[in-house]
Amino acid sequence: MVLRQEHGLHTTTLGEDGPLVAFCHGLFGQGKNWTTIAKALAENHRVLLVDMPNHGRSAWTERFDYIDTADRVAALFSADDPVALVGHSMGGKAAMVLALRHPELVERLGVVDVSPVDYQARSEFEGYIAAMLALDLGSITRREEADAALADAVPDPTVRSFLLQNLRRTDDGWTWQPNLELLGRDLAHLGDWPEEALEGVAPYDGRTLWIAGERSPYVKDEYADAMARWFPRNRKVTIKDAGHWVHSEQPEIFIEVLRRFLAQR
Repeated sequence: MVLRQEHGLHTTTLGEDGPLVAFCHGLFGQGKNWTTIAKALAENHRVLLVDMPNHGRSAWTERFDYIDTADRVAALFSADDPVALVGHSMGGKAAMVLALRHPELVERLGVVDVSPVDYQARSEFEGYIAAMLALDLGSITRREEADAALADAVPDPTVRSFLLQNLRRTDDGWTWQPNLELLGRDLAHLGDWPEEALEGVAPYDGRTLWIAGERSPYVKDEYADAMARWFPRNRKVTIKDAGHWVHSEQPEIFIEVLRRFLAQR
């Protein structure tokens, strides 16, 4: 396992041989959230886990939009070594934009539980950000105290545990790793799809795997036309008994679906 800082992005590499596969996480995530998936692929692939801008140990920016985010991640790749790029949620939108703007860098694309559309409902994420910002980090001595303090605002223990992975202890005390102020301010852009900015951009003609969680609202039949417009060679797979975090809810099935996609020639 190799850790690096490149172009302001913190990355982790697993595996030494085989085609390059990279993972872009979603909102409030980190590259390390994909470690289980990465280890399963590392025997036959070089796997790159990326901390997206404003998340994990990557640099913060002054604004959020998908064009800027995609271009920052694109700087990690080369047309001489095109990547199989997999993105979930926010990272899925960034991966889609990257493939559209820089198709020479992307050998194939995996889009996990997100669609190239504007999602209007954002109150859930607004609540998470507000609760995280309201936490009095100066009074926290143990992670369990932070968990208890967030319980009313974030009653789901699985979601709360996921959010608390972003709480890091330093010599100066506890701190949130994500740029919460920026993410809260620009939340509308995270739910958006940059239709106008992509005007005139050709569809991505590489292989595209579109993975949905059966219980998730982020991939609907009504979004299929938008997906086909931008990614005409897409194949959709719906994983049963999974919600939005399909890769963590059904990891074995997810890995098998991904392996088959990566093996296609």
